[in-house]
Amino acid sequence: MDLQWNPIRDSEPMPTFKTQHTIATVAAAGFLLALTGCASGQSDSPGTQPTGISSQGTGTITGTPDTLTVVLGVQTQAAEAQAALQDNSQRATALIDTLESKGVAAEDIRTSELSVNPTWAPGGAGIDGYQVTNQVTATLHDVSQAGAVIDAAASATGDAVRVQQTSFSISDDSELRAEARSRAVQQAQDQARQMAEAAGVELGRVRSIVEVPPQAAGSPSPYMRTPDMALADAVPIQPGSQELSVNVAVTYDIR
Repeated sequence: MDLQWNPIRDSEPMPTFKTQHTIATVAAAGFLLALTGCASGQSDSPGTQPTGISSQGTGTITGTPDTLTVVLGVQTQAAEAQAALQDNSQRATALIDTLESKGVAAEDIRTSELSVNPTWAPGGAGIDGYQVTNQVTATLHDVSQAGAVIDAAASATGDAVRVQQTSFSISDDSELRAEARSRAVQQAQDQARQMAEAAGVELGRVRSIVEVPPQAAGSPSPYMRTPDMALADAVPIQPGSQELSVNVAVTYDIR
């Protein structure tokens, strides 16, 4: 076996500790310089700087309702389900005929719910009968006659009638909604200008604008006709006025 020995030449000295330390220092400095350059480039990017102002506005306008939607319930009860259904059918038919005779169009009358439920004897001893509820939803376009129409329907149906719900609306609110929307945007713009002035900046272009859906209103209380109510007196129903509001959220650039 041949053994070779290569002595270290004088022209290739071993690196000293001082030389290694110098090389490490230069490499570390270069790495830190690279990091500094990256961080500097990131801080100059527009996405990391606060460049906008967000504001909200609400526009409200008042209109007069011209439509009434009323939910009338016919409730009957009998020992047998068939008898309760038959009684309910006769009363519901009388209700619908009366609505049509008072000028409510057939396309504005619909059955919105029909239910048959057992009734229980006191103490839970068992089923002692059945209750049938038939709900009819009618849309009245002449609100001045609403009270007379509802009273006539109640008279035709008898004590089985229930006025489950009434709600007024504006049939065409497009113009009112457009005006409310303009007011909301103007309010949001005024608010943004105030904030920009306080911050010492100027408003730029609109970056985004969103219309925020309104919160749902609560349901009105039901009305029940009792036998001792005078049939000659129409139920007083006043549409009053109705507020329509539009909420917007706007974001502006600043400069």
